[in-house]
Amino acid sequence: MRATIPFLQERFETFNRDIFDGGLPPVPLKLGRARRSLGACTYKKRRKLFGKMEFYDFCIRISVLYDLPENELEDILLHEMIHYEILVNQLQDSSSHGKLFRSRMREINERFGRHIGISHKLTDDELKIVEGPKPKWRVVALVKMKDGRTGIKVLPRIEERLKAYRRGLKLSGQVESVEFYWSDDPCFLRFPKSSALNVFFPTDHTIIPRLSPSQRINL
Repeated sequence: MRATIPFLQERFETFNRDIFDGGLPPVPLKLGRARRSLGACTYKKRRKLFGKMEFYDFCIRISVLYDLPENELEDILLHEMIHYEILVNQLQDSSSHGKLFRSRMREINERFGRHIGISHKLTDDELKIVEGPKPKWRVVALVKMKDGRTGIKVLPRIEERLKAYRRGLKLSGQVESVEFYWSDDPCFLRFPKSSALNVFFPTDHTIIPRLSPSQRINL
């Protein structure tokens, strides 16, 4: 999805209440068209008496150029809300993403199950993927666990490694089934590609349904 003002306003109010204890004053929420930075907390600053710096005139801006999963948009907004919290309280951090920012980010991620990152700026390669032709097809394993969970794994396109991965997971005794799919969906680019015997359990529930039954690989 792409950010909208009603979406940002509703999430800002919800997160302010549930995560920031209602401590953030209302702030202008705007849509932008930045290519590299998906979000930004902008402000002005001036020097007060005795040389102390004051921050003011805040604004949170989210780019609408890219179609992202809802939970990623939320994490981008939360990232900027942490910046806003530090700035509006006139706190000095060691850097843009210094000790204060990282401490608050870790606290929110651990307590609320979020996945806020240090940076959400797109690299040149990511820009090519988002703006250019569709990415190459990838092999995605759909792993169903005996405890009811469902996870995924992006693997090299080598038949022997796919079979070895399925065989290795089955030996754990915790896996119900392993299926393989072709996909060119950009959402799977965020997951590392390897033959390691691990499984990722996405918190975004819209990801797994993107694996089309018509693209299943029979091995």
